Amino acid sequence: MPAPDRATLARREDIVARLRAVVSGEGVIADAHALAAYECDGLTAYRAMPLAVVLPSTTAEVGRVLTACRELGVKVVPRGAGTSLSGGALPLEDGVVLGLGKFNRILDIDLDNRCVVAQPGVANLAITQAVEHAGFYYAPDPSSQIACSIGGNVAENSGGVHCLKYGVTTNNLLGLEVVLMTGEVLRLGGKHFDADGYDLLGLLTGSEGLLGVITEVTVRILRKPDTARALLLGFPSSEAAGRCVAEVIAAGIIPGGMEMMDNPAIRAAEDFAGAGYPREAGALLIVELDGAAVEVDHLTRRVEAIARDCGVTELRVSASEEERLKFWSGRKSAFPAVGRISPDYFCMDGTIPRKQLSKVLARMQELSSEYGLRVANVFHAGDGNLHPLILYDANVPGELDRAERFGADILKLCVEVGGVLTGEHGVGVEKRDLMGTMFTEIDLQQQQRVKCAFDPDGLLNPGKVFPVLHRCAELGRVHVHRGAMRFPDLPRF
Repeated sequence: MPAPDRATLARREDIVARLRAVVSGEGVIADAHALAAYECDGLTAYRAMPLAVVLPSTTAEVGRVLTACRELGVKVVPRGAGTSLSGGALPLEDGVVLGLGKFNRILDIDLDNRCVVAQPGVANLAITQAVEHAGFYYAPDPSSQIACSIGGNVAENSGGVHCLKYGVTTNNLLGLEVVLMTGEVLRLGGKHFDADGYDLLGLLTGSEGLLGVITEVTVRILRKPDTARALLLGFPSSEAAGRCVAEVIAAGIIPGGMEMMDNPAIRAAEDFAGAGYPREAGALLIVELDGAAVEVDHLTRRVEAIARDCGVTELRVSASEEERLKFWSGRKSAFPAVGRISPDYFCMDGTIPRKQLSKVLARMQELSSEYGLRVANVFHAGDGNLHPLILYDANVPGELDRAERFGADILKLCVEVGGVLTGEHGVGVEKRDLMGTMFTEIDLQQQQRVKCAFDPDGLLNPGKVFPVLHRCAELGRVHVHRGAMRFPDLPRF
Protein backbone atom coordinates (compact mmCIF):
# COMPACT_ATOMS: atom_id res chain seq x y z
CA MET A 1 0.00 0.00 0.00
CA PRO A 2 1.52 3.40 -1.01
CA ALA A 3 2.30 5.94 1.70
CA PRO A 4 -0.39 8.64 2.10
CA ASP A 5 0.38 12.00 0.49
CA ARG A 6 0.76 15.24 2.45
CA ALA A 7 -2.81 16.35 1.83
CA THR A 8 -4.16 13.06 3.20
CA LEU A 9 -1.92 13.28 6.25
CA ALA A 10 -2.98 16.86 6.93
CA ARG A 11 -6.66 15.93 6.66
CA ARG A 12 -6.13 13.00 8.99
CA GLU A 13 -4.46 15.27 11.53
CA ASP A 14 -7.40 17.70 11.32
CA ILE A 15 -9.89 14.87 11.86
CA VAL A 16 -7.99 13.45 14.84
CA ALA A 17 -7.66 16.91 16.41
CA ARG A 18 -11.39 17.53 16.00
CA LEU A 19 -12.23 14.17 17.58
CA ARG A 20 -9.88 14.80 20.49
CA ALA A 21 -11.66 18.07 21.13
CA VAL A 22 -14.80 15.96 21.75
CA VAL A 23 -13.36 12.83 23.42
CA SER A 24 -10.28 13.48 25.51
CA GLY A 25 -7.48 11.26 26.83
CA GLU A 26 -7.28 7.74 25.40
CA GLY A 27 -10.70 8.07 23.75
CA VAL A 28 -9.16 8.65 20.31
CA ILE A 29 -6.80 6.05 18.82
CA ALA A 30 -4.58 7.16 15.93
CA ASP A 31 -1.41 5.09 16.43
CA ALA A 32 -0.95 2.57 13.61
CA HIS A 33 -0.11 -0.33 15.94
CA ALA A 34 -3.18 0.29 18.13
CA LEU A 35 -5.43 0.70 15.09
CA ALA A 36 -4.52 -2.82 13.95
CA ALA A 37 -6.89 -4.23 16.57
CA TYR A 38 -9.78 -2.66 14.65
CA GLU A 39 -8.81 -3.59 11.09
CA CYS A 40 -11.47 -6.30 10.77
CA ASP A 41 -14.38 -7.92 12.56
CA GLY A 42 -15.36 -11.61 12.70
CA LEU A 43 -15.08 -11.84 8.91
CA THR A 44 -11.29 -11.86 9.00
CA ALA A 45 -10.80 -12.43 5.26
CA TYR A 46 -11.24 -8.69 4.71
CA ARG A 47 -9.17 -6.00 6.44
CA ALA A 48 -8.68 -2.24 6.25
CA MET A 49 -6.98 0.28 8.52
CA PRO A 50 -9.26 3.17 9.59
CA LEU A 51 -8.16 6.79 9.79
CA ALA A 52 -8.84 6.72 13.52
CA VAL A 53 -10.95 5.06 16.22
CA VAL A 54 -13.01 7.14 18.63
CA LEU A 55 -14.37 5.68 21.88
CA PRO A 56 -17.05 7.96 23.37
CA SER A 57 -18.53 7.15 26.75
CA THR A 58 -21.81 9.15 26.73
CA THR A 59 -24.68 9.71 24.35
CA ALA A 60 -23.80 13.40 24.23
CA GLU A 61 -20.27 12.55 23.08
CA VAL A 62 -21.63 10.26 20.37
CA GLY A 63 -23.78 13.14 19.15
CA ARG A 64 -20.83 15.54 19.06
CA VAL A 65 -18.63 12.97 17.29
CA LEU A 66 -21.25 12.42 14.58
CA THR A 67 -21.81 16.16 14.20
CA ALA A 68 -18.07 16.73 13.77
CA CYS A 69 -17.76 13.92 11.22
CA ARG A 70 -20.72 15.25 9.26
CA GLU A 71 -19.24 18.74 9.15
CA LEU A 72 -15.89 17.31 7.98
CA GLY A 73 -17.53 14.91 5.51
CA VAL A 74 -15.96 11.90 7.23
CA LYS A 75 -17.46 8.42 6.99
CA VAL A 76 -18.30 6.62 10.23
CA VAL A 77 -18.38 2.86 10.92
CA PRO A 78 -20.19 1.99 14.20
CA ARG A 79 -18.65 -0.98 16.03
CA GLY A 80 -19.75 -2.99 19.03
CA ALA A 81 -17.87 -6.14 20.07
CA GLY A 82 -16.62 -6.76 16.53
CA THR A 83 -18.09 -10.28 16.33
CA SER A 84 -19.97 -9.61 13.06
CA LEU A 85 -19.51 -12.47 10.60
CA SER A 86 -20.62 -10.49 7.54
CA GLY A 87 -18.10 -7.65 7.68
CA GLY A 88 -20.64 -5.20 9.09
CA ALA A 89 -17.97 -3.48 11.20
CA LEU A 90 -15.22 -3.60 8.56
CA PRO A 91 -13.44 -0.20 8.70
CA LEU A 92 -12.95 2.17 5.78
CA GLU A 93 -9.50 3.56 5.06
CA ASP A 94 -11.01 7.03 4.66
CA GLY A 95 -13.35 6.69 7.62
CA VAL A 96 -13.51 6.67 11.40
CA VAL A 97 -14.53 3.70 13.57
CA LEU A 98 -16.92 4.71 16.34
CA GLY A 99 -16.44 2.07 19.04
CA LEU A 100 -19.07 1.56 21.71
CA GLY A 101 -17.03 -0.58 24.09
CA LYS A 102 -17.36 1.96 26.90
CA PHE A 103 -21.17 1.69 26.79
CA ASN A 104 -21.04 -1.42 28.97
CA ARG A 105 -23.47 -0.84 31.84
CA ILE A 106 -26.90 -2.24 32.62
CA LEU A 107 -28.92 0.86 33.49
CA ASP A 108 -32.14 -0.60 34.89
CA ILE A 109 -33.60 -3.98 35.84
CA ASP A 110 -37.39 -3.77 36.06
CA LEU A 111 -38.74 -7.15 37.11
CA ASP A 112 -42.30 -5.85 37.52
CA ASN A 113 -42.39 -4.82 33.87
CA ARG A 114 -40.13 -7.72 32.85
CA CYS A 115 -37.54 -5.66 31.03
CA VAL A 116 -33.92 -4.56 31.20
CA VAL A 117 -32.43 -1.28 29.98
CA ALA A 118 -28.82 -1.71 28.88
CA GLN A 119 -26.14 0.18 27.04
CA PRO A 120 -25.24 -1.27 23.62
CA GLY A 121 -21.83 -2.62 24.67
CA VAL A 122 -23.30 -5.01 27.26
CA ALA A 123 -22.71 -8.64 26.27
CA ASN A 124 -25.78 -10.67 25.39
CA LEU A 125 -25.16 -13.26 28.12
CA ALA A 126 -24.61 -10.56 30.75
CA ILE A 127 -28.31 -9.64 30.58
CA THR A 128 -29.36 -13.15 31.57
CA GLN A 129 -26.69 -13.25 34.27
CA ALA A 130 -28.04 -10.01 35.74
CA VAL A 131 -31.58 -11.37 36.18
CA GLU A 132 -31.23 -15.14 36.62
CA HIS A 133 -31.13 -14.79 40.42
CA ALA A 134 -34.80 -13.75 40.19
CA GLY A 135 -35.77 -16.57 37.83
CA PHE A 136 -35.64 -14.55 34.58
CA TYR A 137 -33.55 -14.72 31.40
CA TYR A 138 -33.12 -13.04 28.01
CA ALA A 139 -34.22 -15.44 25.28
CA PRO A 140 -32.18 -14.69 22.10
CA ASP A 141 -28.88 -16.53 22.55
CA PRO A 142 -26.43 -16.42 19.62
CA SER A 143 -23.54 -18.86 19.83
CA SER A 144 -21.28 -15.86 20.47
CA GLN A 145 -23.47 -14.66 23.36
CA ILE A 146 -20.56 -14.60 25.79
CA ALA A 147 -18.92 -11.89 23.64
CA CYS A 148 -21.41 -10.30 21.24
CA SER A 149 -23.00 -7.03 22.33
CA ILE A 150 -26.70 -6.31 22.63
CA GLY A 151 -26.31 -3.26 20.38
CA GLY A 152 -24.76 -5.45 17.69
CA ASN A 153 -27.60 -7.95 18.16
CA VAL A 154 -30.07 -5.16 17.36
CA ALA A 155 -28.04 -3.98 14.37
CA GLU A 156 -28.02 -7.49 12.85
CA ASN A 157 -31.35 -8.74 14.30
CA SER A 158 -29.51 -11.73 15.79
CA GLY A 159 -31.22 -14.98 16.72
CA GLY A 160 -29.84 -18.02 18.50
CA VAL A 161 -30.71 -21.62 19.29
CA HIS A 162 -33.96 -20.68 21.06
CA CYS A 163 -35.30 -18.34 18.36
CA LEU A 164 -37.78 -20.92 17.00
CA LYS A 165 -40.08 -20.57 20.01
CA TYR A 166 -39.05 -17.23 21.50
CA GLY A 167 -38.14 -15.22 18.43
CA VAL A 168 -35.09 -13.25 17.33
CA THR A 169 -33.97 -9.86 18.64
CA THR A 170 -36.82 -7.89 17.08
CA ASN A 171 -39.37 -10.06 18.92
CA ASN A 172 -37.74 -9.28 22.26
CA LEU A 173 -36.96 -5.59 21.77
CA LEU A 174 -39.01 -2.88 23.47
CA GLY A 175 -37.10 0.35 23.02
CA LEU A 176 -34.05 2.11 21.59
CA GLU A 177 -32.12 5.32 21.97
CA VAL A 178 -30.43 6.18 18.67
CA VAL A 179 -28.17 9.06 17.67
CA LEU A 180 -28.59 10.23 14.07
CA MET A 181 -25.79 11.52 11.85
CA THR A 182 -26.99 15.06 12.61
CA GLY A 183 -26.24 14.49 16.29
CA GLU A 184 -29.94 14.38 17.14
CA VAL A 185 -31.08 11.80 19.70
CA LEU A 186 -34.12 9.68 18.81
CA ARG A 187 -36.00 7.62 21.41
CA LEU A 188 -38.23 4.82 20.18
CA GLY A 189 -40.52 2.60 22.24
CA GLY A 190 -39.78 2.00 25.91
CA LYS A 191 -40.99 -0.29 28.65
CA HIS A 192 -44.50 -0.48 27.25
CA PHE A 193 -45.45 -3.48 25.16
CA ASP A 194 -46.15 -1.68 21.86
CA ALA A 195 -45.03 1.67 20.44
CA ASP A 196 -47.52 3.84 18.61
CA GLY A 197 -47.02 5.46 15.20
CA TYR A 198 -44.78 4.12 12.49
CA ASP A 199 -42.77 1.04 13.39
CA LEU A 200 -39.43 2.85 13.43
CA LEU A 201 -38.24 0.40 16.08
CA GLY A 202 -38.64 -2.41 13.57
CA LEU A 203 -36.97 -0.31 10.90
CA LEU A 204 -33.85 0.29 13.01
CA THR A 205 -33.60 -3.37 14.01
CA GLY A 206 -31.40 -5.11 11.46
CA SER A 207 -30.33 -1.83 9.82
CA GLU A 208 -26.62 -2.75 10.21
CA GLY A 209 -25.44 0.67 11.37
CA LEU A 210 -26.62 2.45 8.21
CA LEU A 211 -29.30 4.61 9.84
CA GLY A 212 -28.04 5.62 13.28
CA VAL A 213 -25.85 4.72 16.25
CA ILE A 214 -27.59 2.80 19.05
CA THR A 215 -26.76 4.11 22.54
CA GLU A 216 -29.42 2.39 24.68
CA VAL A 217 -31.50 -0.78 24.38
CA THR A 218 -34.60 -1.93 26.29
CA VAL A 219 -35.30 -5.65 26.02
CA ARG A 220 -37.99 -8.01 27.26
CA ILE A 221 -36.98 -10.69 29.77
CA LEU A 222 -38.88 -13.93 30.37
CA ARG A 223 -39.56 -16.21 33.30
CA LYS A 224 -37.33 -19.26 33.28
CA PRO A 225 -39.43 -22.33 32.35
CA ASP A 226 -40.32 -24.75 35.15
CA THR A 227 -38.80 -27.64 33.20
CA ALA A 228 -36.36 -27.86 30.28
CA ARG A 229 -35.37 -31.17 28.72
CA ALA A 230 -33.18 -31.92 25.70
CA LEU A 231 -33.35 -34.88 23.35
CA LEU A 232 -30.21 -35.98 21.52
CA LEU A 233 -31.25 -37.70 18.28
CA GLY A 234 -28.81 -39.39 15.89
CA PHE A 235 -29.88 -40.22 12.32
CA PRO A 236 -28.23 -42.14 9.48
CA SER A 237 -28.50 -39.17 7.12
CA SER A 238 -29.29 -35.47 6.94
CA GLU A 239 -32.37 -36.35 4.89
CA ALA A 240 -33.77 -38.46 7.75
CA ALA A 241 -33.02 -35.73 10.29
CA GLY A 242 -34.61 -33.12 8.04
CA ARG A 243 -37.72 -35.26 7.74
CA CYS A 244 -37.91 -35.46 11.54
CA VAL A 245 -37.71 -31.67 11.78
CA ALA A 246 -40.61 -31.29 9.37
CA GLU A 247 -42.71 -33.94 11.14
CA VAL A 248 -42.21 -32.36 14.58
CA ILE A 249 -43.28 -28.92 13.36
CA ALA A 250 -46.16 -30.37 11.35
CA ALA A 251 -47.41 -32.07 14.52
CA GLY A 252 -47.88 -28.64 16.08
CA ILE A 253 -44.93 -28.99 18.46
CA ILE A 254 -42.79 -25.86 18.85
CA PRO A 255 -39.60 -26.79 20.70
CA GLY A 256 -37.66 -24.21 22.69
CA GLY A 257 -34.71 -25.08 20.43
CA MET A 258 -34.16 -27.40 17.50
CA GLU A 259 -30.60 -27.61 16.15
CA MET A 260 -29.05 -29.85 13.52
CA MET A 261 -25.45 -30.81 12.74
CA ASP A 262 -24.06 -32.98 9.95
CA ASN A 263 -21.29 -35.56 10.42
CA PRO A 264 -18.26 -33.30 9.90
CA ALA A 265 -19.66 -30.85 12.46
CA ILE A 266 -20.54 -33.69 14.86
CA ARG A 267 -16.98 -35.03 14.80
CA ALA A 268 -15.39 -31.60 15.24
CA ALA A 269 -17.70 -30.69 18.12
CA GLU A 270 -17.23 -34.02 19.87
CA ASP A 271 -13.43 -33.79 19.62
CA PHE A 272 -13.58 -30.28 21.05
CA ALA A 273 -16.27 -30.48 23.75
CA GLY A 274 -16.69 -34.19 24.53
CA ALA A 275 -20.47 -33.79 24.67
CA GLY A 276 -21.14 -37.47 24.04
CA TYR A 277 -22.28 -37.10 20.44
CA PRO A 278 -22.59 -40.25 18.27
CA ARG A 279 -19.53 -39.80 16.02
CA GLU A 280 -20.80 -42.12 13.27
CA ALA A 281 -24.22 -40.50 12.90
CA GLY A 282 -24.95 -38.91 9.55
CA ALA A 283 -26.79 -36.09 11.28
CA LEU A 284 -27.66 -35.02 14.81
CA LEU A 285 -30.70 -33.21 16.16
CA ILE A 286 -30.89 -31.51 19.54
CA VAL A 287 -34.51 -30.85 20.45
CA GLU A 288 -35.23 -28.90 23.63
CA LEU A 289 -38.71 -28.89 25.14
CA ASP A 290 -39.65 -26.52 27.95
CA GLY A 291 -42.66 -25.51 30.02
CA ALA A 292 -44.64 -27.18 32.78
CA ALA A 293 -43.32 -30.62 33.75
CA VAL A 294 -46.48 -32.46 32.64
CA GLU A 295 -46.37 -30.69 29.26
CA VAL A 296 -42.68 -31.52 28.75
CA ASP A 297 -43.30 -35.18 29.64
CA HIS A 298 -46.09 -35.38 27.07
CA LEU A 299 -44.14 -33.62 24.30
CA THR A 300 -41.05 -35.74 24.97
CA ARG A 301 -43.03 -38.90 24.28
CA ARG A 302 -44.46 -37.43 21.08
CA VAL A 303 -41.05 -36.35 19.75
CA GLU A 304 -39.56 -39.75 20.61
CA ALA A 305 -42.32 -41.44 18.58
CA ILE A 306 -41.78 -39.13 15.59
CA ALA A 307 -38.01 -39.70 15.72
CA ARG A 308 -38.47 -43.48 15.70
CA ASP A 309 -40.78 -43.22 12.68
CA CYS A 310 -38.04 -41.24 10.92
CA GLY A 311 -35.38 -43.90 11.55
CA VAL A 312 -33.51 -42.51 14.55
CA THR A 313 -30.42 -44.60 15.38
CA GLU A 314 -29.57 -43.02 18.73
CA LEU A 315 -32.03 -41.45 21.15
CA ARG A 316 -31.12 -39.97 24.51
CA VAL A 317 -33.15 -37.73 26.82
CA SER A 318 -31.40 -35.52 29.35
CA ALA A 319 -32.01 -36.77 32.89
CA SER A 320 -30.60 -33.68 34.63
CA GLU A 321 -29.81 -30.03 34.04
CA GLU A 322 -26.14 -30.95 33.87
CA GLU A 323 -26.79 -33.44 31.09
CA ARG A 324 -29.00 -30.97 29.19
CA LEU A 325 -26.20 -28.40 29.23
CA LYS A 326 -23.73 -31.07 28.14
CA PHE A 327 -25.89 -31.85 25.10
CA TRP A 328 -25.79 -28.16 24.19
CA SER A 329 -22.08 -27.71 24.89
CA GLY A 330 -21.04 -29.26 21.59
CA ARG A 331 -23.47 -27.18 19.56
CA LYS A 332 -22.52 -23.96 21.35
CA SER A 333 -18.82 -24.60 20.68
CA ALA A 334 -19.21 -25.82 17.09
CA PHE A 335 -17.64 -22.74 15.50
CA PRO A 336 -14.40 -22.78 17.53
CA ALA A 337 -14.37 -26.56 17.17
CA VAL A 338 -14.24 -26.27 13.38
CA GLY A 339 -11.42 -23.76 13.79
CA ARG A 340 -9.27 -26.61 15.10
CA ILE A 341 -9.59 -28.65 11.91
CA SER A 342 -9.06 -25.88 9.34
CA PRO A 343 -6.74 -22.84 9.18
CA ASP A 344 -9.64 -20.69 7.95
CA TYR A 345 -13.35 -20.97 7.37
CA PHE A 346 -16.30 -18.90 6.21
CA CYS A 347 -19.37 -19.10 8.45
CA MET A 348 -22.24 -18.56 6.04
CA ASP A 349 -25.81 -17.60 6.91
CA GLY A 350 -28.85 -18.21 4.73
CA THR A 351 -32.43 -19.18 5.51
CA ILE A 352 -34.64 -21.62 3.60
CA PRO A 353 -38.12 -23.16 3.95
CA ARG A 354 -37.85 -26.18 6.25
CA LYS A 355 -39.15 -28.56 3.58
CA GLN A 356 -36.13 -27.72 1.41
CA LEU A 357 -33.55 -28.89 3.98
CA SER A 358 -32.77 -32.22 2.36
CA LYS A 359 -32.52 -30.76 -1.14
CA VAL A 360 -30.23 -27.92 -0.08
CA LEU A 361 -27.94 -30.12 2.02
CA ALA A 362 -27.59 -32.61 -0.85
CA ARG A 363 -26.74 -29.81 -3.30
CA MET A 364 -24.20 -28.39 -0.83
CA GLN A 365 -22.34 -31.72 -0.84
CA GLU A 366 -22.25 -31.61 -4.65
CA LEU A 367 -20.85 -28.08 -4.54
CA SER A 368 -18.27 -29.23 -1.99
CA SER A 369 -16.99 -31.79 -4.49
CA GLU A 370 -17.08 -29.29 -7.36
CA TYR A 371 -15.01 -26.70 -5.48
CA GLY A 372 -12.74 -29.21 -3.74
CA LEU A 373 -13.46 -27.70 -0.32
CA ARG A 374 -14.93 -29.29 2.78
CA VAL A 375 -18.13 -27.98 4.35
CA ALA A 376 -19.58 -28.62 7.79
CA ASN A 377 -23.18 -27.73 8.60
CA VAL A 378 -24.52 -26.40 11.88
CA PHE A 379 -27.88 -24.65 11.84
CA HIS A 380 -31.16 -23.69 13.44
CA ALA A 381 -33.20 -26.50 11.91
CA GLY A 382 -36.53 -25.37 13.29
CA ASP A 383 -36.59 -22.11 11.34
CA GLY A 384 -34.37 -23.18 8.43
CA ASN A 385 -31.47 -20.83 9.28
CA LEU A 386 -28.39 -22.51 7.80
CA HIS A 387 -24.80 -21.94 8.93
CA PRO A 388 -22.57 -23.80 6.44
CA LEU A 389 -18.90 -23.61 7.46
CA ILE A 390 -16.69 -23.60 4.35
CA LEU A 391 -13.19 -24.81 5.25
CA TYR A 392 -10.20 -23.39 3.38
CA ASP A 393 -6.59 -22.28 3.78
CA ALA A 394 -5.89 -18.65 2.83
CA ASN A 395 -2.21 -19.52 2.42
CA VAL A 396 -2.99 -21.85 -0.48
CA PRO A 397 -3.27 -19.82 -3.71
CA GLY A 398 -6.81 -19.77 -5.05
CA GLU A 399 -8.54 -21.33 -2.04
CA LEU A 400 -10.00 -18.07 -0.73
CA ASP A 401 -11.45 -17.28 -4.16
CA ARG A 402 -12.94 -20.78 -4.39
CA ALA A 403 -14.40 -20.45 -0.90
CA GLU A 404 -16.03 -17.14 -1.83
CA ARG A 405 -17.57 -18.61 -4.99
CA PHE A 406 -18.71 -21.68 -3.07
CA GLY A 407 -20.38 -19.46 -0.47
CA ALA A 408 -22.03 -17.33 -3.15
CA ASP A 409 -23.48 -20.45 -4.77
CA ILE A 410 -24.90 -21.61 -1.43
CA LEU A 411 -26.61 -18.27 -0.87
CA LYS A 412 -27.97 -18.19 -4.42
CA LEU A 413 -29.33 -21.70 -3.79
CA CYS A 414 -31.11 -20.46 -0.65
CA VAL A 415 -32.87 -17.77 -2.70
CA GLU A 416 -33.70 -20.21 -5.51
CA VAL A 417 -35.60 -22.54 -3.15
CA GLY A 418 -37.65 -19.69 -1.69
CA GLY A 419 -35.33 -18.54 1.10
CA VAL A 420 -33.34 -15.40 1.87
CA LEU A 421 -29.69 -14.33 1.91
CA THR A 422 -29.39 -13.93 5.67
CA GLY A 423 -31.14 -15.06 8.81
CA GLU A 424 -29.17 -13.25 11.52
CA HIS A 425 -25.63 -12.36 10.42
CA GLY A 426 -26.68 -9.46 8.21
CA VAL A 427 -25.58 -8.53 4.69
CA GLY A 428 -22.51 -6.39 5.45
CA VAL A 429 -19.91 -6.78 2.72
CA GLU A 430 -20.13 -10.58 2.57
CA LYS A 431 -23.51 -10.69 0.81
CA ARG A 432 -23.55 -7.14 -0.54
CA ASP A 433 -22.92 -8.08 -4.17
CA LEU A 434 -25.57 -10.83 -4.02
CA MET A 435 -28.42 -8.49 -3.12
CA GLY A 436 -29.42 -8.37 -6.78
CA THR A 437 -30.26 -12.09 -6.69
CA MET A 438 -33.02 -11.39 -4.19
CA PHE A 439 -34.11 -7.80 -4.87
CA THR A 440 -34.88 -5.88 -8.04
CA GLU A 441 -33.27 -2.53 -8.75
CA ILE A 442 -36.52 -0.85 -7.72
CA ASP A 443 -36.49 -2.74 -4.40
CA LEU A 444 -32.94 -1.60 -3.69
CA GLN A 445 -33.71 2.00 -4.62
CA GLN A 446 -36.63 2.05 -2.21
CA GLN A 447 -34.43 0.70 0.57
CA GLN A 448 -31.84 3.38 -0.15
CA ARG A 449 -34.53 6.08 0.04
CA VAL A 450 -35.05 4.98 3.66
CA LYS A 451 -31.33 5.42 4.30
CA CYS A 452 -31.43 8.86 2.71
CA ALA A 453 -34.17 9.92 5.13
CA PHE A 454 -31.86 9.14 8.06
CA ASP A 455 -28.43 9.80 6.51
CA PRO A 456 -28.72 12.04 3.42
CA ASP A 457 -24.95 12.43 3.03
CA GLY A 458 -24.36 8.68 3.08
CA LEU A 459 -21.70 8.84 5.80
CA LEU A 460 -22.91 6.03 8.10
CA ASN A 461 -21.32 2.67 7.29
CA PRO A 462 -21.16 3.19 3.51
CA GLY A 463 -20.10 0.25 1.36
CA LYS A 464 -22.25 -2.19 3.32
CA VAL A 465 -25.52 -3.88 2.21
CA PHE A 466 -26.01 -2.06 -1.13
CA PRO A 467 -24.04 -3.27 -4.19
CA VAL A 468 -24.47 0.14 -5.81
CA LEU A 469 -24.86 3.23 -3.63
CA HIS A 470 -26.80 6.00 -5.36
CA ARG A 471 -26.65 9.64 -4.37
CA CYS A 472 -29.79 10.65 -2.52
CA ALA A 473 -30.54 13.41 -5.04
CA GLU A 474 -30.57 10.83 -7.83
CA LEU A 475 -33.10 8.57 -6.11
CA GLY A 476 -35.93 11.02 -6.72
CA ARG A 477 -35.75 10.34 -10.44
CA VAL A 478 -37.56 7.56 -12.26
CA HIS A 479 -34.40 6.32 -13.96
CA VAL A 480 -31.26 6.05 -11.87
CA HIS A 481 -27.81 5.95 -13.39
CA ARG A 482 -26.27 2.64 -12.41
CA GLY A 483 -22.69 2.74 -11.26
CA ALA A 484 -22.83 6.00 -9.31
CA MET A 485 -20.51 5.82 -6.31
CA ARG A 486 -19.66 2.19 -6.92
CA PHE A 487 -17.26 1.00 -4.25
CA PRO A 488 -13.91 -0.52 -5.20
CA ASP A 489 -12.96 -4.06 -4.34
CA LEU A 490 -12.26 -4.47 -0.64
CA PRO A 491 -8.77 -5.32 0.60
CA ARG A 492 -8.46 -8.94 1.65
CA PHE A 493 -6.17 -10.68 4.07
